[in-house]
Amino acid sequence: MLWLLEEIDSIRRFLGMGGDVLMMLFVLTLMLWVLVIERYLFFFLESPKLVKGTIEKWQNRSDKLSWQARHIRTAMISEVSLSAKQGLPMIKTLIALCPLLGLLGTVVGMVQVFDVLAVTGTGSPRAMASGISKATIPTMAGMVAALSGLYFSALLEKRAVRVSHKVADSMQH
Repeated sequence: MLWLLEEIDSIRRFLGMGGDVLMMLFVLTLMLWVLVIERYLFFFLESPKLVKGTIEKWQNRSDKLSWQARHIRTAMISEVSLSAKQGLPMIKTLIALCPLLGLLGTVVGMVQVFDVLAVTGTGSPRAMASGISKATIPTMAGMVAALSGLYFSALLEKRAVRVSHKVADSMQH
């Protein structure tokens, strides 16, 4: 239990080093990972039921060759595809926002550095280092969050396409 408190304290100190922008980035990254985990839970728990139910519905149809049946088949495949791709645009948006928020942290940190220069004149290396730290930490965190999210986003996209193709292939005439 003590190790957990130490870890939480080190995370709190790290977030404090990056300033308010890093806190916003932390919340954004948390939202990103909640959505990624939700999609994985969908693919492991709900998707097999959805695919099986859709295929069974199609197999139970007596008419599979008419014009209307082809459009019903297309609609059924589209419903599965929409369910599989739900949330992916939001994940991609959050991934795109992470580096931008990191860049905002860079600007805020550099403003602090220039503020120190304006107040002290020549500049105190210790005070300037604090501003530079606040500039680089959010940038690094934004890039790490975006890169890790990008990897899992690509995997989720492939899985969604695979589910759609599986349903389409199983619903042949």
